[in-house]
Amino acid sequence: MTSSLFRGRPRRATAHIRVRVAHAVLGILVGAAWLVLPVMTVDARDPVPVAPVGAVASAAAPQQDGTSTADLVLPLIAGVAAVALAGYGWLRRTRRTRTRTTPGIVSTRPPVPTPADSERQARAALRLADDCVRTSREELSFVRERFGEQRTEPFTHALRAAETELSAAFAIWRRYEEGVPEEAGARRQALAGVTGRCAEAGRRLDAEAEALDRLRGLTADEEGLRAALEVAEERFRELAARTMAAQRTLAALRERYAPSATGSVTGYVEQAKDRLVFAGARLNEARQAADVGETRRAAWQLRAGEGAVAQTGVLVGGVERLAAQVREAAGLVPAALTGAEAELATVRRPALKPGEPETRPAPADRGTPADRRTPPTPGEPDARPAHVDGVLAAVREELTGGPYDPLDALRRITRAVERLTGTRSGVLDAAALLVARSSVAGAEEFVGVHRGAVGTEARARLAEAARELGAGNTGWADVVAGEARRLADRDVRAHGSEGDAAGLAGAVLGGILLGEDPDGGPPPAFGGPRTRSRLHT
Repeated sequence: MTSSLFRGRPRRATAHIRVRVAHAVLGILVGAAWLVLPVMTVDARDPVPVAPVGAVASAAAPQQDGTSTADLVLPLIAGVAAVALAGYGWLRRTRRTRTRTTPGIVSTRPPVPTPADSERQARAALRLADDCVRTSREELSFVRERFGEQRTEPFTHALRAAETELSAAFAIWRRYEEGVPEEAGARRQALAGVTGRCAEAGRRLDAEAEALDRLRGLTADEEGLRAALEVAEERFRELAARTMAAQRTLAALRERYAPSATGSVTGYVEQAKDRLVFAGARLNEARQAADVGETRRAAWQLRAGEGAVAQTGVLVGGVERLAAQVREAAGLVPAALTGAEAELATVRRPALKPGEPETRPAPADRGTPADRRTPPTPGEPDARPAHVDGVLAAVREELTGGPYDPLDALRRITRAVERLTGTRSGVLDAAALLVARSSVAGAEEFVGVHRGAVGTEARARLAEAARELGAGNTGWADVVAGEARRLADRDVRAHGSEGDAAGLAGAVLGGILLGEDPDGGPPPAFGGPRTRSRLHT
């Protein structure tokens, strides 16, 4: 059986080794021959006539000395020559290895990436997979509107599978950020799991991209292209009317409530108008290209227009959602105040009878470091009821003092009670759920329409907020969603302004165009990393 070391050695390297060994053996043989030569000539007969004894004695000494010196010098020269030949061969091989263009086989194992490299790969994979899922969801909404639920079921199934994989990847990444696991090898495996989950999400979408293209027929069927244009143009006209209504709705909210009540949708109406301008230009270009038979260019323009229309719907829907939630919160504030007062009265029950065990609900186990409270030391007064009293008094004053923020009022009431009792029930639980839903939805909308600039940290926090909301941890979901929104806003500010919305800057910032080329690049399509940019012109 051949050793693995020799199997991994190149043939040329083996040939060089043989040459060096041959040079060394040759040098040794030459040296040995010179050493043996004097011994072989000791008994040789001298043909010169015998001289007198005195003459022989006088001439023998110098002749013997000359023969001894030659016998030592010549083998030494041969050995040095052999070493020089071997060194020369080694230098030639080293120089050839450094300068040759074809790589040699150094090792059968790939290099192990450093932890920093693995983290960068995981971050990039998360962001790319999240973009693919969002884009696929947007395009599928147009396909479903035309073909119905039944014919689009395979694509819906693939999208849900990709969403599941992506959610699991974000969960692993979040635990990794928190330091779990701690062992270095396990942390490398966690990063590999993140990258693998993202790759699987992309693979699920890539597998259905070709089938979706066949169903839509944008480049192969002129009739299919025109039908898709009609769907996009119909939604465009609907959103144009809704944008005007959203502008009036937002103005009414600003007149009635505090500025913070509408802060999460500041600029949404203006951005929606910009997206409409971009969408209108792209849809018109698509119609003109379809009229002259340039189906591929028409498909490019159509997908760009669809992306802008979808984001217009997100922006307008955000204003409509917030208006409905603010009105609902305003109706819940009085009931929440009453429920908080009842909880406070329960905590301030009469003193316990002698021998009766004291039971106190545990404080909330989730929240920001500032939210976590240490139970009072025995014998010292509990300051938490006084804190709740202060919060409730401030909210009552806001109700009678002018414009206020209903969602923020509910947030402060529910957090104060949760710090005091560790639990909520009834109207307080409903209020906390409303606040968390509003916070998570606002962060989701902002990330979706600015995904060209939003990084992995904000997306990971948003995914965590969605998981916590689904698990019923409304207080923590509200906290994490707020962090996601702040991180996303920081990324957008670092990226810069949108510039001319009818041009490329706003489209690249929103992820409507991929930004791969100077002209903005292709619009992303349904699919994973391998197929999402297939609409190159």
